[in-house]
Amino acid sequence: MPKSEKIRVVIADDHEIVRQGVRNILEAAGGIELCGEATTGRDAVALCEKSSPDVAILDISMPGLNGIDAARQILKIRPKTRILIFTVHDAERLVYEVVEAGAHGYILKSDASRHLGAAVKAVLEGRHYFSSQVSEVLFDSFRNKNLPHTRSEDPTAKPSNREREIIQLLAEGKSNKEVAASLGISVKTAETHRAAIMRKLGFHSIGELVRYAVRNHIIEA
Repeated sequence: MPKSEKIRVVIADDHEIVRQGVRNILEAAGGIELCGEATTGRDAVALCEKSSPDVAILDISMPGLNGIDAARQILKIRPKTRILIFTVHDAERLVYEVVEAGAHGYILKSDASRHLGAAVKAVLEGRHYFSSQVSEVLFDSFRNKNLPHTRSEDPTAKPSNREREIIQLLAEGKSNKEVAASLGISVKTAETHRAAIMRKLGFHSIGELVRYAVRNHIIEA
């Protein structure tokens, strides 16, 4: 990228006060242009498809589609966009899931004022950028040779990306009709997906599905 061009960035977070803070930090960093904001993961995917930003800053906990699954979809349609996860969470398993999804950086919101601008520029240059606390989580895991299992022991029981979307919507209390409307599918197809998910995971109630979604960071408790 020529030095005269600004880094084009998309922000996705469902809290206005957080987005305002990010805007202020990026403006102060200089050389960065905000080309759009989103409040849900699904809107973030659509915005990135439309605007093709250099960097997408995504919160993890967003309604409709969480940041990790949004990152997967964005990288599928815009593989050149660099993904920077921006969150309050530093759980070990979550860190590895973010890395597995293909994100290029992981910044804790508590570090934003000091590191966010540098993180955006670093990931655009092809480097990875992690908050120091997150780096310690990764280092400790390697040092202790106790890597978390981000994949199910039974590969056939791992939900597909589409199934994860449906799990999130159901866990958020959406009806089959609302799931169908959100995903642009028929109610019958939504019902079929729901039944297949429950069968695959061995669940008999939505309560079990909600607990699974929380445990696997698909939704926030």
